[in-house]
Amino acid sequence: MTVVLSRTGAAVLAVFALVLVALGGPIPGSATAQTTDEPQFLRLDIDEVTPSTVSLTSGPVVTVTGTVTNIGDRDVEDVWVRLQRAQAIADSATLRSALTLDQAGFDTVGEFEVVSDRLGQGEREKFTLELPLRSDLVPSLNITAPGVYPLLVNVNGVPEYGGQARLDDARFLLPVLGVPAADEVSTDGSTDTSGPTSLGETSAEAGGKDFPAVPPERSTPVPTTVLWPLADRPRIAAGVPGSATEPVRLVDDDLATSLAEGGRLDGLLRVAENAVANEEQVADAMCLAIDPDLLVTVANMTRDYLVVADPADPTGDAHPGTGTDAAIAWLERLRALSAQLCTTSVPYAQVDLTALAETGSASLIESALDSPTEIIDSTLGISSVDSVIWPDSGVLTEKAGAMIAADGPVTALLADDAVQKADPSSAVVRISGVDGLTAGLFDSATGAALAAMGDEPQTPSYVPDSSRYTLTDDSTTARLQDALGAIAWPALNSSSESAPSAGPDSVVLAPPQVWSASADDAARTLSMVSTLMKSGLATVQPFQEMVAAAAATGSAPVASLLTYPEQAITDGAPAPVVHEASAQMPRLDGLEEAFVEDPQAQLTPSAYTAPLRNDMLRAMTLAGRRGTDPDAAAAEAEQRATQAREAIDRMFESVTVLAPGGVFTLTSEQSPLLLVARNDLPVGITVRLHVDVPSAMDITDIGPTQLPPRGSRTLTVPAEISDSRKIEVEFALTTESGLPLGSPTQVTVRSNAYGQVLAIVTGCAGALLLFLAGRRLLHRFRGEPDPADEGYGER
Repeated sequence: MTVVLSRTGAAVLAVFALVLVALGGPIPGSATAQTTDEPQFLRLDIDEVTPSTVSLTSGPVVTVTGTVTNIGDRDVEDVWVRLQRAQAIADSATLRSALTLDQAGFDTVGEFEVVSDRLGQGEREKFTLELPLRSDLVPSLNITAPGVYPLLVNVNGVPEYGGQARLDDARFLLPVLGVPAADEVSTDGSTDTSGPTSLGETSAEAGGKDFPAVPPERSTPVPTTVLWPLADRPRIAAGVPGSATEPVRLVDDDLATSLAEGGRLDGLLRVAENAVANEEQVADAMCLAIDPDLLVTVANMTRDYLVVADPADPTGDAHPGTGTDAAIAWLERLRALSAQLCTTSVPYAQVDLTALAETGSASLIESALDSPTEIIDSTLGISSVDSVIWPDSGVLTEKAGAMIAADGPVTALLADDAVQKADPSSAVVRISGVDGLTAGLFDSATGAALAAMGDEPQTPSYVPDSSRYTLTDDSTTARLQDALGAIAWPALNSSSESAPSAGPDSVVLAPPQVWSASADDAARTLSMVSTLMKSGLATVQPFQEMVAAAAATGSAPVASLLTYPEQAITDGAPAPVVHEASAQMPRLDGLEEAFVEDPQAQLTPSAYTAPLRNDMLRAMTLAGRRGTDPDAAAAEAEQRATQAREAIDRMFESVTVLAPGGVFTLTSEQSPLLLVARNDLPVGITVRLHVDVPSAMDITDIGPTQLPPRGSRTLTVPAEISDSRKIEVEFALTTESGLPLGSPTQVTVRSNAYGQVLAIVTGCAGALLLFLAGRRLLHRFRGEPDPADEGYGER
């Protein structure tokens, strides 16, 4: 671990002084600490701790193996290491903050051991340190009672052109469930737990004594629940509406590896399967927590699917995926496991519930919170635990709490420091200010330690600033040790009058929803739970019972307040994504309302629009937001939201009205206009024709019109025109709710009729004709020549 100020808590320390205190005089290797402003020379990594958990049956000596690597720009001479211990963890919060203690806090020290006389640039060297748990004759860890102990390995050296200094350290937790019995350690450091010392003397003859076993306090075993998440970051390509025939498109094929033997999701599933087969108590305490987005993706992968060449072009070139067989096998195993094990769902795609509440979209909220249970149950063929919501962040705002409780009482799974509790030991509470909302609280210290495991460690939003540090500075082994210690602490400190410190009355262990722990490391966490249960330190608390206990607090007279840390805002969905979702969901909802439900069609309106709605949920995911590159996760989220918006735009543009080119000539003043409405979408839609005309023209509303899927329809629009001039008319299609579709069409209309002028002229001409004809007839009747005929005969 590269030493940083937040881990050491000081810029420079006098190790020489510590040595004097511990041993009464100077020893080789005393040094001062390297600061963050100085060059980094060495990196120290913990490779193995034996035993990883001390128990009554383990050996009396702790062995730590590790590696020192020269990462600097010069050689380092006289490289020494030693093991140190701090005081046992006194409260849950210290499980995290103890790992940021100044080196001076690790005041029980062993002797320095030589690693290398000279370590060149880029070179690395293994080391092994051993210290007995107890001894009166040689330096030891001096552990005399069960507990969780912070340990530190310190490395000193002399860089070229510099003086001796502490160049790095590594910290981890050592859980001690019981102190094993042991004989005294001989003066040469060897141990004999079966009789005479290695020097041929009994322990008494060597001046030492026998150490009896120290068992843990077992009077109050802590009820324990284990959440086992199966989730992944969103993989389905954005901006692709639903289809009855087209295969699903993924942004990459990483799931094929994860689902296959040896992959992350394969490993997590296999560990749970082994628990069901071999650890009945652990299985009874477990509950699978499944992301419905992962289940939808895997179900689609069981058929032919595509992987896009460029995630920025989701509808572009793509190649066939390779994970079909792995998806089929994994899904069948999950079906079999979920039939035997408690199962619940998490919000769709680990969506940020605070951002979801800000959108105010009823359909988006339904997709995120209501549909997951249906997806889980229908896909796996089970009845999962409902009426419980586990936010990926582990925290809630009051607005988000009101959102999830809007349809009735619900229990939220929150970090125990996400509420201000009246009773510090209570693991279930009623939430103040939100009707119908209760909370089951998981252990935040354990949650943070579990989140730090694996090759993609993360720091949860609920971890306070004082306990945040760079996780990748620690090795995976050290981070696993921290998790084992955090799991053990509540069981070793359960609520009882005899307990040295009051722990929770029950505990819920909650890893992050996207958990990067390897199968071996995940198995070791369950092995710790099994050990605690078998040793009488923990007992089973089924998930359903915990949820029921939380729901029962709905009428409790004392309520707890929600707290929402600033870090959760930083870790939340990007503001542009939330804005995009708020703007686009009313458009998509309005479009879906306009679609025609056809019982004979394979593709329903909801199936067609659901992927785009889910795209917005995926864009608001918290997956990756607490990892090592949150900026990349934010950029990916904004790209996904943009692609969804562009797809919605294309849907609107696919329904439009067409008009004949040139001038539209009416044969009379009441001739109809003939237009064509076209629908390029694969579902039918009901539209209305909107016409913008001048006062000289009157258009009759033709009412709603249904357009067939991928088809067109001629619209006969009754029109009456009272002017012979050319008239510009604008036609456009809208949904019945008024949402504009496609682009407006401009039409020039001309009529062959002359309107009122033509009518007057025609009337006058007719009247004149009648007058002249009448006069001629009158003259003929009288026998008089018509004056109009005078001179006719002469010519």
